[in-house]
Amino acid sequence: MVAFEQTFALNVPSSTGNLALIRDFVTRIGSQAGLDDTEVAKLELAVDEACANVIEHAYEHDATKQVLIRAIFDEETLRIEVVDTGKGFDPNSIPEEDIRRLAAERKTGGLGLRLIKSLMDEVHYDVEPGKKNELRMVKRLRK
Repeated sequence: MVAFEQTFALNVPSSTGNLALIRDFVTRIGSQAGLDDTEVAKLELAVDEACANVIEHAYEHDATKQVLIRAIFDEETLRIEVVDTGKGFDPNSIPEEDIRRLAAERKTGGLGLRLIKSLMDEVHYDVEPGKKNELRMVKRLRK
């Protein structure tokens, strides 16, 4: 049987006011892809965190910029891509510190990508300086 791939996209202004719209989009895509409620919630949280990071860090709350959320799924995987043209960063520059210690010390920053990695099956981040940043997150579909 030939794999059938479906692609959906949402392009929104870089504003925290659009996070609810993004969550609704991701929830519908996750349900359509066949994820159960628990996996949809994980997907929603990962994408919400990724988009909040773009809005806050890549674009520094500049609502004139756009965030693209692309969802592609087939029978085996659901891929969510968050694309922006803001400031990129090197994910390898985030030190691997103990999360419990960071929480006990009430440290902020650097936890978002770790959270995303804990919620998704695969996470890839590509940066083309001055052109495009793309975070690709994969959730395997267990049918």
